[in-house]
Amino acid sequence: MMEKQLYLKPNLVIEPLVDNWYAWSHLISPPTAAMNMVHRHMEIMDSYVMAPDVHFQAVLNPKMRGGPFMDLGGKRIDEVKELQAATRKGSAKLFELAAAIKELDKMLLENAKGYSLETLYEKVPVMLKGYVELFYDRHNNPAFRFFESLMYTNGFYDKTSQSIALWITDNDHRPFSLSTPRLKEPHVLQLPIPFDHPGVDELAKMKRVPQSLSYIRSFFDIPAEQEALFASFFTEEPFPGYKHYEGDSIRMRYFGHACILIETKDVSILLDPLISYYGYHSDIDHFSDLDLPDVIDYVLITHNHQDHILFETLLPLRHKIKNIIVPATRGGRLEDPQLKLMFNSIGFNNVYEIDEMETISFVDASITGVPFTGEHSDLNILTKACFYVKIGDFKLMFMADSRVVEPMLYKNIQQQIGDVDVIFLGMECDGAPLTWLYGPLLTKKLARDQDSSRRLAGSDCAKGMTLVDIFHPKETYVYAMGQEPWLEFISSIKYTDDSNPIVQSNKLVKLCQERGIIAERLYGEKEIMYEKNTAPAVV
Repeated sequence: MMEKQLYLKPNLVIEPLVDNWYAWSHLISPPTAAMNMVHRHMEIMDSYVMAPDVHFQAVLNPKMRGGPFMDLGGKRIDEVKELQAATRKGSAKLFELAAAIKELDKMLLENAKGYSLETLYEKVPVMLKGYVELFYDRHNNPAFRFFESLMYTNGFYDKTSQSIALWITDNDHRPFSLSTPRLKEPHVLQLPIPFDHPGVDELAKMKRVPQSLSYIRSFFDIPAEQEALFASFFTEEPFPGYKHYEGDSIRMRYFGHACILIETKDVSILLDPLISYYGYHSDIDHFSDLDLPDVIDYVLITHNHQDHILFETLLPLRHKIKNIIVPATRGGRLEDPQLKLMFNSIGFNNVYEIDEMETISFVDASITGVPFTGEHSDLNILTKACFYVKIGDFKLMFMADSRVVEPMLYKNIQQQIGDVDVIFLGMECDGAPLTWLYGPLLTKKLARDQDSSRRLAGSDCAKGMTLVDIFHPKETYVYAMGQEPWLEFISSIKYTDDSNPIVQSNKLVKLCQERGIIAERLYGEKEIMYEKNTAPAVV
């Protein structure tokens, strides 16, 4: 007798974890993973064990949202201690790596005084010998870079720390994910498999291609006591099919935050995928993975922040992505890991780097990498790119979270590419301080006033209007504001009408409209049809 053919429930969360913490890109490259584990995760757990009530009260305070506070209600202390012990044992090599990085920094500061660095290789910590190159910058400041590809070998990169948690969601709202580890829950099935496991792809395919329960079970070692839970993730009801776009126009669909899908009948381009789930009640209308094509020709990644690279979205899409385009970098700096290596390590074998002002051409379209300034707290981060997409004669500019710190840069770019039809610009213009994201990578404490002045900030109204003045768009859209409710678990942002980013973006929208430019701050979903050579028709 033939087994029932089942589909994956459309509201199943496929949550990636590293050592039981929500996985993001800095937990993959071994040096950043080591520093975040020791100087973020372990410190948060130590703090919670010592003062659980402080964490409990902090989580209740909206002003503390996104801070280093565990959301466990002041309870489950023994489980946190068990996780600490398991992490120290299972990731002992990363603890050693974090200590070696800190020791290397200290050694260079004490010994590198402008003379030849060759003799200092003797003083490099044993664990890092053969994995780093020492150098001076032009101001005689000592530094080092990793041979990062080698850091993925010899036991530094341990896929056994990775796992996938499966659970059903019924709403948009989730607690902030980066400060609380995933402990055991009766409704959550945690699979001890790495991110490149073929079962992840087979599971994701079942949203549209049914399989038997025994077929999908064969990819995983499901404990007998959790068989019923695993079976509850599937349904006989088919996932609504996707109708391939066959029109002669360009269709733009906004999926929330910085995620935009550009489609013609020949090509699909998806930027910074962060997709809400389908199949549950939502407070606002939105596109979901239901609205993604069966084949995505190009995924474009603008930069290496957790709200622009979301494994929870990307891993289930892996089987349908033909090409991923990421910013090129070879720096080997601790704070700037290489995205191509990272994606390759988690099972993406179709990753291509793009340099500044480099163009990839196909059919009647092209993608050009554009310089991206700001939003990285004045660190020398090279792994960032805006994208200029040209389809026919129609031109779109995706500026992500750029902060226009030097208008002349964009005047020089405009001389090369000309004016554009549409600009998308992030305007989270206050931004978190440097240490919110990069703090675990610093081996020397940063003064509070310095930390506060160096923000992860995008453009305000004046800087945004600079782009409008330079590129003369017919339409300007503010996006990547983190306002959608399904973003709170990763961004922690919650604005009011008086919040500066809202005030600034309102001003920009109004100024554009006064000039006859179509302008809007995007929220939830938006669809626009563009003719390749004529004015847009809004749907």
